[in-house]
Amino acid sequence: MPPNSAPHDPAPTSAPAAPRIGVVGGGQLARMMLGPAIELGLPLTVLATDPAESAAQGAARVRIGRHDDEEAVRALAAEVDVLTFDHEHVPPRILEGIERDGLAAVRPGPSALVHAQDKLLMRERLSALGHPCPRWWRAVSAADVDAALAEIGSAAGEGAAPAPRAVVKTPRGGYDGHGVRIVSAGGDVADWFEEHDELLVEELVPFTRELSAQVARRPGGEMLAFPVVRSTQKDGVCFEVLAPAPDLSAADQERIQHLALRIAEDLGVTGMLAVELFETTAGEVLVNELAMRPHNTGHWSMEGAVTGQFEQHLRAVADLPLGASAPRAPHAVMVNLLGGSREDLAAGAREAMAQDPELKIHLYGKTVRPGRKVGHVTLAGEDPADLLARAHRAERLIIDAVHEEQSA
Repeated sequence: MPPNSAPHDPAPTSAPAAPRIGVVGGGQLARMMLGPAIELGLPLTVLATDPAESAAQGAARVRIGRHDDEEAVRALAAEVDVLTFDHEHVPPRILEGIERDGLAAVRPGPSALVHAQDKLLMRERLSALGHPCPRWWRAVSAADVDAALAEIGSAAGEGAAPAPRAVVKTPRGGYDGHGVRIVSAGGDVADWFEEHDELLVEELVPFTRELSAQVARRPGGEMLAFPVVRSTQKDGVCFEVLAPAPDLSAADQERIQHLALRIAEDLGVTGMLAVELFETTAGEVLVNELAMRPHNTGHWSMEGAVTGQFEQHLRAVADLPLGASAPRAPHAVMVNLLGGSREDLAAGAREAMAQDPELKIHLYGKTVRPGRKVGHVTLAGEDPADLLARAHRAERLIIDAVHEEQSA
């Protein structure tokens, strides 16, 4: 054999084709999957209800149809390898049929996703697994709500407020404050029983702040956690996120991350999982909500982490090695753009970019309505107070028509 030569290897086998991804839902979460899908070479098709929807505006492959139309969802599944989601509202029977017939891999699968679709099932399962939750009750009538309120009042003891209150939620369909009421009597939700067979009643938790823990999980079980963040709400909608959560010790960060990882494993989640939490005055955490997809509280990671949540979700559902989730800077912030008085968001974005070259702006291509999520901004750096002040200044520039008039 000549020097420096190697034995002849047989011709290499061809690499497996990149899995084709189908995303049910054409909102901003699907829109923000498009860039990472292109970068990873993953063909992605969006099922949108309208060509003007956020993701449909930019996707190369779009199917038009509703998420609850079995024929439309099955047609998408038939032309992809993996089915995933922009939201959790696809009826379980449709997904179960797709799995049964082997049309596509459903990730997360219906047996996991149902815990993000049905809050009563979620509470039931998490409680059975021993994960910390607020006290809760199942109500099938206004009288059941009154009974739960009486139990809350009894537990509070003497000297408590004369009218105990509880949080009542519709089991399915609620988001961004919809399907949630704080009540002091069963009659406050009597109208809901006309549409729902049962409701979830929860104690009104005296929490100090809201936290969110995001993790990713592959089909084979590989898991990875992102830093725990603090989220702030405005009128029931996530408005501001700071990563990592301030005044949270390394031990508590790790404890909460492990809780989210255990939930992902216990429920068999594939893809991203967001565990929204209440931190109580005693320093404990209680699980509030679950989302099995990229989540608003993870938007900071698009620029603030080595691997953003949208790329991580695609890696996980495509069964690719997960990317590092470490932050790129000591702190990162995200502020949502909630529809205001300005309709020309692009003009506002130009002003904001001119003022702050480090700012990252994401517009969703939506028509503006008051309070509607139409985009978000992120910043990363050393000083969280400075980052938040700059992000909020940009937010006002982008959505507030007063600035437009002043510059005219």
